[in-house]
Amino acid sequence: MNAAADPYAGKSVWFLTGSQDLYGEETLAQVAEQSQKVAATLDAADVVPATVEWKPVLKEREAIRRAALEANADPQCLGVVVWMHTFSPAKMWIAGLEALAKPMLHLHTQANMALPWSEIDMDFMNLNQAAHGDREFAYIASRTGTRRKTVVGHASDERVQAKVGTWVRAAAAWDALTTLRLCRFGDNMRNVAVTEGDKTEAEIRLGTSVNTWAVNDLVERVESIGEGEVQALLDEYDDVYDVAEELRAGGSRRDSLVYAARQEAGMRSFLQEGGFTAFTTNFEDLGGLRQLPGLAVQRLMAEGYGFGAEGDWKTALLVRAAKVAGYGLPGGASLMEDYTYEMTPGKEKILGAHMLEICPSLTTSKPRLEVHPLGIGDREDPVRLVFDTDPGEGVVVAMSDMRERFRLTANVVDIVKPDEPLPNLPVARAVWEPRPDFATSAECWLTAGAAHHTVLSTAAGLEVFEDLADISGIELATIDEATTTRGFAQQLRWNAAYFRLAQGL
Repeated sequence: MNAAADPYAGKSVWFLTGSQDLYGEETLAQVAEQSQKVAATLDAADVVPATVEWKPVLKEREAIRRAALEANADPQCLGVVVWMHTFSPAKMWIAGLEALAKPMLHLHTQANMALPWSEIDMDFMNLNQAAHGDREFAYIASRTGTRRKTVVGHASDERVQAKVGTWVRAAAAWDALTTLRLCRFGDNMRNVAVTEGDKTEAEIRLGTSVNTWAVNDLVERVESIGEGEVQALLDEYDDVYDVAEELRAGGSRRDSLVYAARQEAGMRSFLQEGGFTAFTTNFEDLGGLRQLPGLAVQRLMAEGYGFGAEGDWKTALLVRAAKVAGYGLPGGASLMEDYTYEMTPGKEKILGAHMLEICPSLTTSKPRLEVHPLGIGDREDPVRLVFDTDPGEGVVVAMSDMRERFRLTANVVDIVKPDEPLPNLPVARAVWEPRPDFATSAECWLTAGAAHHTVLSTAAGLEVFEDLADISGIELATIDEATTTRGFAQQLRWNAAYFRLAQGL
């Protein structure tokens, strides 16, 4: 599997329309024609990244169940959009809903936007019954406990299309998680709690396979890379980045960049051969590596790989999910860490960074390629890209293992420019003002037990993670402009009760 590939290529969401045989062939022909137009409208919308594939109108129990099973079995199907054009007695949907394992969006719409008031007769009323057909369907979906997103409005409405598109992105992220193989190069950082987690439970809940390979397996691959492949990467670095003088051809530290290129080629080869789309490293477990990977990790993340530092596989899979969800959108996604604060009253901000590994997808500027000492890791000075993250809206999301469940904590943030230049900070960074304010955000984050490692996404926003949490059945605790500390704490208490009860005995 290639993480750089378009995650929507060849993928589709199925458009399922409900009706019944009661209305006769003429009406059912109109149902089919109009539902095809609704599907085509969504398919043509630029904000919907996957193909919307119309399926024949469903009118009876066995056909509905068969459609659900076929959707489950099709690896190209990301999920299903369901609409009741007419009244469709919902008991016949029970078997299909019980069988459906793919994400579902309930589109509450109708063929016409405006009512032709002077022309309305009973034939029109029999044909256009979504107003109560969808209510019948929603009842049985609620009674069966079917997880779903509900979107209301005409299919031509840009707001409706945007919500459908966001759900498709979340469904694609879920699809990526359920097929994800994650390679841990070594173990996690010693004695750190938050990078630990139940890998078996992650495979049960998410479908993600998390396993460990010895760092020296990677070392062998790095050392096997040919000179031509290394030179091709060096030429690319020289062309794409603002390369520090000492790292340029003939420079005093060029050898450090040569080794960084060898690392990148070796890591990419290892990951591609193993079908991995996410990985971790750890500065306490470097084996025969001469440098802690910096540039290699940054560039692999930019290609779409998920990454977590210090063995943090939970953050790595979040980064991969954000990469898939945000594919083709402005902005990017990266491993991030809350590092230090500006606490001057009225100017409060968070400075996020990591030792080396921040993804350049967060900037539209030309990163500078530099080499500096690293006080930990006991290896050669590593090469890295240095830049400031572009200003704009973003969301930081962490995953925590709460023993009987996983919890996502998300904070909507406004990324800003640093108050002053950072000439002595030799790593990529982001500065943000958390919503609703610094103190409320930090108190809620701590109350949730959220991790210090996060994914910072400037492409996929909060709604994607809301939809992903709904699809996966994972808890999501949100911190945004409407959050209060009292309300947030109460939300966590209710969440704890709900998610424990929802798992059953």
